[in-house]
Amino acid sequence: MRTYKLTIAYDGTRYQGWQRQAGVSNTIQHVVEKAICSVTGYEVKIQGSGRTDGGVHAFGQTASLRLSGKVEIPEFQNKLNTLLPEDIRILDMELVPNTFHGRRSAKGKCYVYYVDTREKQNVFTRKYTCHYPEKLNVGEMRAAASHLCGRHDFTSFTDRKDEISCTRRIDEIRIEEEKDKIILSFRGNGFMYHMVRILSGTLLEVGSGKKRASDVDGILKAKDRQKAGFLAPAQGLFLKEVYYLDNRKEEEGQ
Repeated sequence: MRTYKLTIAYDGTRYQGWQRQAGVSNTIQHVVEKAICSVTGYEVKIQGSGRTDGGVHAFGQTASLRLSGKVEIPEFQNKLNTLLPEDIRILDMELVPNTFHGRRSAKGKCYVYYVDTREKQNVFTRKYTCHYPEKLNVGEMRAAASHLCGRHDFTSFTDRKDEISCTRRIDEIRIEEEKDKIILSFRGNGFMYHMVRILSGTLLEVGSGKKRASDVDGILKAKDRQKAGFLAPAQGLFLKEVYYLDNRKEEEGQ
């Protein structure tokens, strides 16, 4: 057996998320697996770094793929991209040790959330941004973000009730301003169901004065989803990168 690491970009607009689901054909995982099976001639399952919700996009989702033998990577990758729809692409494929697993080997992730603040949403980016036409206090948002960084119990920031542990570590939240656009970047060791979208909604509520930066500590301590902000729309969210041992060292300049 040989194991390969796939790096996948996709526009999640018309899909019901990443995760394979019984009786559902329009998930990213199902579509990619179907293309792989067409090339190999036998059934293959891939293991993604994690799930993305319906409507969420990815610049760099990763997955592990186990094949019965070694393949010529450029040829195999080209065949996959020929079979895949135009909104899914295999950006990279590399041979990795058999111990590699798309999810279990991951050390962290970076998500980016895009917000369009103009009065009328840009017609060309409307599928890829959250429309939030309010004046935002970015300084207050950054102050709130500083309270969220570090290791915390993020029970207030997930919609899943059955998490065994809601403790996660956020290494960095970056908030950048562009003309009529706010870009929120989240980097951490792992994110729960809806977590990035709830973090984004909370920061937007802080920026628009509905909450204060000083409220964040209380929201964390409350462990109550109702205390946090709204669930920001899926279309503004992108999985930017998944960190493994080597690329985390590169990211940190080690």
